[in-house]
Amino acid sequence: MAFPPPAPRTHLHNRAINCEGYLRDDGMWDIEAMIVDTKTYVVDNRWRGLLDPGIPIHNMGLRLTIDHNFVVHAVATTMDDQPHQVCHEVLDNYQRLIGLRIGPGWNRKVKELLGGIKGCTHLVELLGPIATVAFQTTASPVVREMAREKCPEVYADIEPDPTQKPFVLNSCHTWRSDSPAVEEVYPLHFTGGRHKPGVDKEELTGTEN
Repeated sequence: MAFPPPAPRTHLHNRAINCEGYLRDDGMWDIEAMIVDTKTYVVDNRWRGLLDPGIPIHNMGLRLTIDHNFVVHAVATTMDDQPHQVCHEVLDNYQRLIGLRIGPGWNRKVKELLGGIKGCTHLVELLGPIATVAFQTTASPVVREMAREKCPEVYADIEPDPTQKPFVLNSCHTWRSDSPAVEEVYPLHFTGGRHKPGVDKEELTGTEN
């Protein structure tokens, strides 16, 4: 569904956030996120001088290496373009994420470790999408089978626990615990009554957030 037609306007700013998830040959997972900000007009930057339209104001990113329990084992940062000379001085602080587990309380812990003057606003913003992309990357049964084939010494005895709360549960309207989607995909966690006949279950089978 497209937006309704806008009022007359002028395009000024573009922000692109790109996230990618990788299964490594050693059985670990790399989750990467980049953020790029550009303007449609010339910017007079006090440090970098005149920046033509399309030249990034921000071009920076993070890579977290996690295990199958979502514990962070390594952090890499990049900052190719920044608006101020001192922005890169906080990059070493992101090593504080090592040992942290992506899960409940992730955003709160990130703010404690890297909020305010301890971090870069734009890199901290990426740690929210990185968390959800980590789950999206690893959750598929197809991907789990790929992991077993690639690194059987790590994944041979690891099976998903159907009693464990799914990360999507109660995260939005569709995945509320009494919804038909949860009834179909995560029946052990369904809290509603049986739905009336006529619900299109084909739409729900295999649905991912």
